[in-house]
Amino acid sequence: MQLPLLPLLYGLDIETDTTVNGLDPAASSVVAVSLATEDDVVTFTGPEPTLLRSLDRHLRRLPAGVLVTWNGSGFDLPFLADRARACRVRLGLSLTADATLPHKYPPLVGHSSYYRARWRQHGHLDACCLYRTLLPADVSCALKSVARTAGLLVVEEDRERLHELAPGPLVRYAANDAELARLLAVRAWSEAGALVDAA
Repeated sequence: MQLPLLPLLYGLDIETDTTVNGLDPAASSVVAVSLATEDDVVTFTGPEPTLLRSLDRHLRRLPAGVLVTWNGSGFDLPFLADRARACRVRLGLSLTADATLPHKYPPLVGHSSYYRARWRQHGHLDACCLYRTLLPADVSCALKSVARTAGLLVVEEDRERLHELAPGPLVRYAANDAELARLLAVRAWSEAGALVDAA
């Protein structure tokens, strides 16, 4: 199915505390969430409950659109849902398991599936799944690799040592990933079809 009209696309990326195991929501917290629009990028940091509430409040105020993540169906969104439960923060995020999504890696620790999602009035597109259907099987679908091939500016940091970053570089890193996901979705929107989770 072709999607001829480009809706408002909001790139979303999270960064987690890599001190222990940044891939396990039972052991790690969310330390930054960036949300990229066509005009700017907002990054939420600070105490995790405050960060989660601020993100949810911000999404509630934005016009209806599509949240674009990179591996968000397998990582970012279930991680946020798990951390919100741990912090007793209510989010407007709804997840529906869908094991048919085209993924290469196992689901998030503690989960048995990937997820379709919506967040309040916003749909969702996992742009990694989209590019996995567009690129040859032997080509890396890592965000930075795809972005570099597309000629986009990539901010590099050691993912295993993000906990050592000062606030400024951490914000730049998260903001860049959110913007890359959004821009890559814009470029391939006409091919997104059934991979877009409707609000």
